[in-house]
Amino acid sequence: MTGSEKAVARVLLADDHVLVRRGVRLILDAESDFEVVAEAGDGAEAVELLRQLEVDLAVLDVAMPRMTGLQAAREISRRWPRIRILILSMHDNEQYFFESLKVGAGGYVLKSVADRDLVEACRGAMRDEPFLYPGVTSTLIRTYLDRLRSGERLPKAQLTPRESEIVKLIAEGYSSKEIASALTISVKTVERHRANILATLGMRDRTQLTRYAIRAGLIEP
Repeated sequence: MTGSEKAVARVLLADDHVLVRRGVRLILDAESDFEVVAEAGDGAEAVELLRQLEVDLAVLDVAMPRMTGLQAAREISRRWPRIRILILSMHDNEQYFFESLKVGAGGYVLKSVADRDLVEACRGAMRDEPFLYPGVTSTLIRTYLDRLRSGERLPKAQLTPRESEIVKLIAEGYSSKEIASALTISVKTVERHRANILATLGMRDRTQLTRYAIRAGLIEP
């Protein structure tokens, strides 16, 4: 592959509605950096297909028979942690959104605006960047304010000033190379800081770091 070529992400789609799968497939097939390699009608079939196929990204409907998208996401995260996950839903529902993050998804895309948001969300997932659908920002702010009003203490600072600075930049979507350039340090040093941060906070990816950065007030939600 030359430097000008994009890596092609292999995608599995799971939705119990054939027309939805067809529409999502059309959106992704129009992009040169995605290839839909499998389709499933429910979460259980999706998990079974992943035993047989090499997949980079699973796009799962939140509500499916036999095994829901959330149940499948939890299973996929446990068995194949390298596979990125997006939840697709017709529900603008904060409970589903937070549960999606909890089970390992990197984003939550509303079907009503999939033609606008899906490709961006998929590309973000492949970069380990969280996708917050329009409207969820107000939910995050409301949750934050509710926690303050209830007297809940936010996490104490467990990081050094430099580590907090790096968390902020990671959460804002900067790559390790861009962070290294901004802070005038080596990429290797950035990666070492990142590993220490994840270990200190007991986290594993950019999505969790972003949630921490919002809670700790390092970035605006």
